[in-house]
Amino acid sequence: MSLAKVIEISAESTASFEDAINQGIQTASETIHNIKGAWVKEQQVVVEGGKVVNYRVDLKVTFVLD
Repeated sequence: MSLAKVIEISAESTASFEDAINQGIQTASETIHNIKGAWVKEQQVVVEGGKVVNYRVDLKVTFVLD
């Protein structure tokens, strides 16, 4: 039997939502092992001077406990 846990993380990027997701998972995997999946709970952008300058995502990350 395996047991999984779900946590929420936030990540941001100046490039894209996809980059924010990749950076979030990469950073989380440095301290959390056995990540099996994630889903995007929310997306936001920061706008300055009529341009998008930052992409933010809230992720729910699932990992299997040892």
